[in-house]
Formats: sequence, structure tokens, C-alpha cells
Amino acid sequence: MDKLLNGVVEFRKKDFEDHRILFRNLKEEQKPHTLFIGCCDSRIVPALITKTLPGELFIIRNIANMVPPYRLADEYLATTSAIEYAVQALDVENIVVCGHSNCGGCGSLYDEPSKERLPHTSKWMELASAVKEKVEQQLPDHDPLAREWLTEQTNVVEQMKHLLTYPFIENKFKTGRLKIMGWYYIIETGEVFSYHKEENCFTLMN
Repeated sequence: MDKLLNGVVEFRKKDFEDHRILFRNLKEEQKPHTLFIGCCDSRIVPALITKTLPGELFIIRNIANMVPPYRLADEYLATTSAIEYAVQALDVENIVVCGHSNCGGCGSLYDEPSKERLPHTSKWMELASAVKEKVEQQLPDHDPLAREWLTEQTNVVEQMKHLLTYPFIENKFKTGRLKIMGWYYIIETGEVFSYHKEENCFTLMN
């Protein structure tokens, strides 16, 4: 707790002062350029990864960076309402779905005991059932590391597809008013890979 309290004091003394004019300009409104959909994982810090300032990213975080399909919108309002607000009210220009290495949510897809221990997480991860099926088809005799990476990356692509089930997103995307990007972040190296639909692969961003 002391670390948190000291951090608040340090923020007010230094970081806030360094960006005083920025915060003053943000007083009345926000105009983020990007909706960033990422995992809740404490090792993922969107502003740090992207070197962005307050007011630039509208951030949604949940277990395994999931996007419920539009037909299930009323069942998962916390995420779907934030997506709607970002695209319809804030008129963001970009959406980034960012997955990451060593994702506990993705790993739980293969962890049967977790269904009893983490029932709400298991219910949430049902949204990724198609991901699990695709991975098991591609890697019937898998090794754990290959399965982990393929699951996490396939999950990013699947959530990008889910975004396009939202009519207001599909319309803006098809007319070039909205870009959708898929990223895969490696925790231990700091590397970020970007998904390319044409090649159906992730390549290192340099």
C-alpha cells in the first residue's frame, strides 16, 4: 500500500507537473485516436508499450483481450458498451487487439481443473472455444510451447473477426474510416508482432 500512496504523491509532484498543460487541455473532453483492447495481465502496460500520453488511448482490458461477437452484445455489456462508445461516440480512427505471451486466460482453455476453481473465468473463456478448436486441429500432437503461442496468436485473429460482426464497425472499416490491427506482445523481449491478413502471419514491428 505504501508503494501505491508514494506513487500518487510522486505522480502529482513530477509527472503531472511535466504535463500540466496537457491535463488542462483534457479537462473538458477526450479525443483518443485509438481503441486498445488488451488483456488484464499486470505485465501489459498499453501506454508504456505504445509510448502514448493521456488522452490518446481508449483502453478496454479483460481476460485474454476478448471481443464478444455482436450477437452476444447484451450478455457482455462491460466490453461491448465500451467498444460502442469508442467507435460511435469518440469516433476513434484505429482499433488494436493486443494479445501477449504467457497468457493465463488462453492457457485456461486447456486446464480442466480451472473450471471448478475459476467458474467465471471459464464462462468468459467460452468466447474462445473456436480458438481452441482451430489450434487442436492444427496441432493434434502438440508441444506445450507451440500450443501456447498458436493459441495466443489465433485468439488475436479471432477477436479481430468478432469486431467485424458489429455493423457500425464493419461499415467504418469497409469505407476506410476505421483501421483494425492485431498485435502480439512478447513480455520477456519487449517485441511486438503485427498481424498481416494477406500472409496470415505475425511479423516483427521494426
